Amino acid sequence: MTAKVFVSQARALLEPHRDSATAVKMARYMKDHFPFLGLPRPVYQPLTKPWIAALRPQAEEALLLDIAQRLWKLPEREYQYLAGDLLDRYSKRLTPASLPTLRTLLTTKSWWDSVDQITGRVVGPLVLAHPAALRPMMDTWSQEPDFWLRRAALIHQLAYGPHTDAQRLFAYCEHNLADPEFFIRKAIGWALREHAKRDPASVRAFVESHPNLSPLSRREALKHLGDSVGSRGPTLASQIHTRVRAPSTLKL
Repeated sequence: MTAKVFVSQARALLEPHRDSATAVKMARYMKDHFPFLGLPRPVYQPLTKPWIAALRPQAEEALLLDIAQRLWKLPEREYQYLAGDLLDRYSKRLTPASLPTLRTLLTTKSWWDSVDQITGRVVGPLVLAHPAALRPMMDTWSQEPDFWLRRAALIHQLAYGPHTDAQRLFAYCEHNLADPEFFIRKAIGWALREHAKRDPASVRAFVESHPNLSPLSRREALKHLGDSVGSRGPTLASQIHTRVRAPSTLKL
């Protein structure tokens, strides 16, 4: 089947379950940046998992990227989540040639939910699988004018564990220290906090040697090291384990 047919099937699956009242709440949670069908994950996931699984025999890179781009053009946010879930499921079938398309997804209809999902579930694993080809691209992204690409560069290593390139992580943080953008400052703190789980001394040293690090980044970086300035109540950081699994992040 063609990408057009697969997308038509997806719409036929989801549209009958549209819930206008829930859609309003979900859109409000996302600052009304996007319309929603109104499908929280307990409704969305059972509908979409079989659809994603049915693609397996045909799940080649070109078709996957075509479907994802078609889903991205649909207005309701659940279709962007579905594109992310599809690429996540078949991420091992992607090659470095997919990065330009992923870049387009990151810079179109951008908000933290889609950027973090595509980065954490797709871009990160792809870079880890092809470091020689793609790490230089992350170097470029870390200094792009579009702050969503810089956020992607900052957080793409979050799940790398011992494979984290610490030199790049700290360099990317340094490139972005002066940016007042909330989502960049949050990303710096998040990246440093994750790395601190493995190398607390280096993170503490980085924080201490960069007095121009924003209070937000500093607080997040030191959050689990016993010397942070403390939390100021619920923040986006409280959702770090769920934010890339939209739409379960949309707490109603």
